[in-house]
Amino acid sequence: MVAGRSARPLPYICVNSSSAAPSDRPRVFSGIQPSGSSHLGNYLGAIKNWHRLQDDHDAVYCVVDLHALTLPKEAGEVLAGTMDIARMLLASGIDPERSVFFVQSHVPAHAELGWLMQTVTAYGELSRMTQFKDKSTRDGASGFVSAALFTYPALQAADILLYDTNVVPVGDDQRQHLELSRDVATRFNSRYGDTFVVPEHRIPEAGARVMDLQHPENKMSKSVDSPLGTVNMLDTRKEVEKKFKKAVTDNDGEVRFDREAKPGVSNLLEILAATTDADPTTLAANYEQYGPLKADTAEAVLSIIEPIQEKLASISDDDVSDALAVGAAKASAIAEGVLDRAYDAVGLMRRR
Repeated sequence: MVAGRSARPLPYICVNSSSAAPSDRPRVFSGIQPSGSSHLGNYLGAIKNWHRLQDDHDAVYCVVDLHALTLPKEAGEVLAGTMDIARMLLASGIDPERSVFFVQSHVPAHAELGWLMQTVTAYGELSRMTQFKDKSTRDGASGFVSAALFTYPALQAADILLYDTNVVPVGDDQRQHLELSRDVATRFNSRYGDTFVVPEHRIPEAGARVMDLQHPENKMSKSVDSPLGTVNMLDTRKEVEKKFKKAVTDNDGEVRFDREAKPGVSNLLEILAATTDADPTTLAANYEQYGPLKADTAEAVLSIIEPIQEKLASISDDDVSDALAVGAAKASAIAEGVLDRAYDAVGLMRRR
């Protein structure tokens, strides 16, 4: 079995400066859908980590607007969501000078390689994807389940492989999709020759999966109607304090970190740990009652989201569009070369 490329065959564009000097830093890729408002789970599970990874990785970050179309959307809804999430990422510290930051549909190579990835992805693999099962069951009541909802993991694999990605920071719920990306890259390499870097995943130790404050057995989600359980990044101080004050715990009154026996309390401890860069088990020893834990967690969250809210107000639509245009040019310079390599490996007739 071919393990995949260990070194990049193309000149590697350093995204930390205007030069195209080679870089030996690992490349990281991650994407986020522009659907619904950003919430605390997005920030702690992904965006905070994205910000940090810019320091010691060549970072490629993408607003995956094509993925958003796997579920029915009103005309213009994805555009509005793209602008909103891009602005949020910029306010949260994603720096276009230190990373490649762009919109998926602005780089056509994503859709092109997505088709090639479908040819090396098995029906059985896609049918086992947990997210497809969950979303098709939930949304199938409307009578329409998009074929794209079934096949989009192949496009997700293309997103990752287009950039010779070494590391993919993902939440635990995306681990299955990343494993599929690794499998199809290995299969393509075995069938057509050593072509793609096979990426590794990285899951943050704390905050990787922030749970709903009212239903701690469920992930905090912008697509699920749980107004008191979801902390939005644009919530006011009063709203945040109210949500944490009403967060579900249990009746025994003991503060300890135990996801199985005490999911609500453990969720609070994980959120506090992720916002303060601490260990949830260690933090539990500081509390004898739930009230102070809830108050401290709310305050820690506010210390993060209030500065971001201030920055958001200073970022214009033109600022967002300009940053994304620069990022698309950088991304295309990398992706088109990798796509050419894949086409050559397959042996397709190329346009003169």
